[in-house]
Amino acid sequence: MLDLESWNLPESSLAVRARPAAGSDPAGLAVMVHGLGGSALNWVDLMERLPPEYAVLAPDLPGFGASPPPRDGDHSPAGHARHVVALAEAWRQRTGRDVPLHLFGNSMGGAVALQAAARAGSTSSLTLISPALPTLAVGKGNVHLPVVAVPGVGETLVRRYSALSAQARVDATLQACFVDPSRVSPELREALIEEVRMRDRLPYATPSFLASLRGLLASFARVGRGRPWAAARLTPCPVLAIYGENDVLVHARNARRASRAFPDAEVVVLPDCGHAAQMEHPDEVARLWVSRFSLRASHAGA
Repeated sequence: MLDLESWNLPESSLAVRARPAAGSDPAGLAVMVHGLGGSALNWVDLMERLPPEYAVLAPDLPGFGASPPPRDGDHSPAGHARHVVALAEAWRQRTGRDVPLHLFGNSMGGAVALQAAARAGSTSSLTLISPALPTLAVGKGNVHLPVVAVPGVGETLVRRYSALSAQARVDATLQACFVDPSRVSPELREALIEEVRMRDRLPYATPSFLASLRGLLASFARVGRGRPWAAARLTPCPVLAIYGENDVLVHARNARRASRAFPDAEVVVLPDCGHAAQMEHPDEVARLWVSRFSLRASHAGA
């Protein structure tokens, strides 16, 4: 499993899992953004399956995993997106390579990656896996989130939940996000449990989680060009949107709206799949990505 690296950026310090590209001439840079309560561990299986000629970075967003909170206190999707873009720029400066940027996002990370695609300017592709975008098709697994977002109530509920063992909390998350939790390898499950134990010792873990949840829900109410679906209609790059047929957090019916909103989108609903296709079916996600983007780039350069 890839080790964490510390990247000092202008406005944050990020813990990052990095897979370098094979050879000295990368075909592109993939940056993968996790969801609410997640971390870079949510991407390690997919990172290993992307073509070796691509460099891959998976950061812990500010306030999550091993990354400290953002210095400006902005936990909104747009705030998180600034750090994602800064990470990509830091990689370019560090390597001296100006290569195509490929953004990935799961759940809340999808909302962040959407904002990052607009900010980066030169994004070559955007892959969204069960993105958390405004919808009336609420999944039965997330109806409680507006209650958790209420100031005071959320702190109490999270504190009670944190009284459970780290193992129980990880198992509950896997049950909610997967059709078959046994698809998570024992090694990754243990890493997830150890990460929860580590975060239990951090004073900012709960405040960052709740601030990000509140920032995400607040973004749903935005108007104008900053509204998520308005940003989708202005997305300047081709999109691959993947939904899980059995997702109880982001309903698969949202795939229909995604197919209408993005100017250039391939939308796929995976059977026998929950909320985190990149973890539950990493081989299929990698195959879809290569077919949509890597092969396209190869044909363009032929």
